[in-house]
Amino acid sequence: MKAFNIYLTGVGGQGIGLISEIILRAADHGGHFVKSVDTHGLAQRGGIVVSQIRLGENIFSPLIPAGQADLVIALERHEALRAAGTMLKDDGCLIYYNTVWQPLPVRLNEAAEVTETDIRSLCRPRGIQVWSVFQADLPDIRMQNVALLARVHGHRLIPGIDLSHYRAAMADLMSGSRLQMNLAVFAQGARPIPGS
Repeated sequence: MKAFNIYLTGVGGQGIGLISEIILRAADHGGHFVKSVDTHGLAQRGGIVVSQIRLGENIFSPLIPAGQADLVIALERHEALRAAGTMLKDDGCLIYYNTVWQPLPVRLNEAAEVTETDIRSLCRPRGIQVWSVFQADLPDIRMQNVALLARVHGHRLIPGIDLSHYRAAMADLMSGSRLQMNLAVFAQGARPIPGS
């Protein structure tokens, strides 16, 4: 498999670590060579949390060079805009959960809140495909990460990983009612999307 680079970003408390680990294990279940690295030192303070995953042969570092991510998965609009501008390659894909965890400058009225229009305006001239995800009926707000990952699968944005691989990865990491609730959320959003 040719190298495929996935950059995940969000804010501490949104579950970037879990979504990253699910993708990593799903890739392993799919028989792919995979490397990853997380940056989560600020997670408990509402800071930026980043994971980088690289699939494919002849990959010697988990770090993705700036502007070389094939796919950015973001759990928040400000982080979606930042990552699309710095990490995503032209003609890449951006998928983000349409919510805002306001950074301090926004809270202090020193900067404007990032909008969906801001994201599309950055991405359109570079040929970047953009998907916005929001699910109002989640049984638990902490499942936004799994709802987003379900849409990643629904759009078939990560090559070589199928539904059984994601399910096996979730079963590696969860059990009981937590596993069943997350599998249900994933199944709801993971249906193939026409035109994807």
